[in-house]
Amino acid sequence: MTDRLDSPETLARHLEVLVGLDPRLGDVAARAGSFDIRRSPGGFEGLARIVTGQQVSTASADAIWSRFALLPGALDPAGYLELSEEQVRGAGQSGGKYRALRGIAEAVVGGQFDFAPLADLPAEEAIAAMTRLKGVGPWTAEIYLMFSAAHPDIFPAGDVALQRAAQWAFGLDDKPPVKDLIDMARRWSPHRSTAALLLWRYYRAVRNKEGLSI
Repeated sequence: MTDRLDSPETLARHLEVLVGLDPRLGDVAARAGSFDIRRSPGGFEGLARIVTGQQVSTASADAIWSRFALLPGALDPAGYLELSEEQVRGAGQSGGKYRALRGIAEAVVGGQFDFAPLADLPAEEAIAAMTRLKGVGPWTAEIYLMFSAAHPDIFPAGDVALQRAAQWAFGLDDKPPVKDLIDMARRWSPHRSTAALLLWRYYRAVRNKEGLSI
């Protein structure tokens, strides 16, 4: 297992190895420019923040989170279980998200789920462990593992920006289907998280320079 992606120095080492694995990414890195790691809190708090952001705009997610985080005990699984549905929904969470967070909190408090070992598991095992939680799909698991657990080998192939970046970077006729992008990213293991960060930065660089509105 590769070391966690939790510092600029680690990111630089991983990027150097990544370009060695796939020299095409050298040109991508030159076009992308410098980029860094965006770290988020781990544990129940970090996953709750990601669940809050599902299927809503960034502005809405931020507003809901600012109210939710003020509820007593909301960021601790045991504390969350003391909150009523009325309190949680009053902060702006949907009924589905209230239930998803309750299921996660119950699994943690009951000892059925542990955040601690996730970053040290192979990517597929870590994702599988998280998606066994009700309300946690692959995208939520991948984003948590990348930004909250600092897992070095995650690639969210369902992300449209990553698909578009791969299309531009590798001269494809259209965005690659998820399955094809998953297959492509296997070449970048065990540094797929760095590849994802690089392609996200490349997407922004190309879009901004060419004035694309997509």
